[in-house]
Amino acid sequence: MSNQDQNKDQNQKKFNVWALFAVLFFVAALVFLGFFIKTMIDQKNRADQMSGLVSTGSGAVSAEPISTPEVTAKPEETTDPSAEATPEPTPEPEDPWDKSVRLITEAGIPIPDLEVDLQNLRETVNKDIYAWIYVPGTKVNYPVLQHETDDTYYLNYNLDGSKGYPGCIFTEKKYNSKDFTDANTVLYGHNMKNGTMFGSIHRYEDEDFFNENRYIYVYTDERLLCYKIFAAYEHSNQHLLFNNDFEDAYSFCYYFKKVQEGRNMHRIFADDVELTGEGQHIITLSTCINNKPENRYLVQGVLVNEE
Repeated sequence: MSNQDQNKDQNQKKFNVWALFAVLFFVAALVFLGFFIKTMIDQKNRADQMSGLVSTGSGAVSAEPISTPEVTAKPEETTDPSAEATPEPTPEPEDPWDKSVRLITEAGIPIPDLEVDLQNLRETVNKDIYAWIYVPGTKVNYPVLQHETDDTYYLNYNLDGSKGYPGCIFTEKKYNSKDFTDANTVLYGHNMKNGTMFGSIHRYEDEDFFNENRYIYVYTDERLLCYKIFAAYEHSNQHLLFNNDFEDAYSFCYYFKKVQEGRNMHRIFADDVELTGEGQHIITLSTCINNKPENRYLVQGVLVNEE
């Protein structure tokens, strides 16, 4: 075989090797892409399945004032001293759920048309479900969970117990009770790229969206809680409840004073909510920020339907 033929044969072998590498790389890329797409679809489906656990009506019920029932006039009192006085009936205490709905309605705030059966969800889906959160204008329409022993469990595990994303919306037992009576109840959720979980609360970075979507609704076994959103901003990843005593009125007000005075291009702080720290209850939605692992994005609201 001549040198020319040998060189040609070697070049052909090199070409075949590179062609094989190219084919293998292309196949591997297709497999990876397919796996990535499947993972994204699975994550979105898990989040969508959570939202589908409740019955949704056609929209929100109009916030019309509750009508006052007609009161029948009492007969004139008799002047006969021998007549026995009829004792006034003791009014029954108002049902907590009815009271919470009445206060929302009287405030002129729309009530979502959702049917949430938390007891059934605990029995049929997950025993750790204790509330439901709904934020109109976003994709937030999910159960709220709290694990008995591991405060970070639902950061890494799904509603069905499988490991991975999107996880669940959850609170920490070490810092928050399940009745939302703490001065600050912090809910955590992943910042999913497809906008599910707490990914869509980043919409509050837009001031117009903020002004048009001011309410957070939380369904519990006993009450429907309504929070008016007053702040949305970036924060460090320091643990909010570990580093601040929101139960103390001075510390409560001092924290939000610092937030208001802070320089933050993504900070929005409404001036139509008075924060005193005296008997107030707020809710904080906390999620991550893309490309900023040392920061968190917070959306906060104050409970409005309490006397």
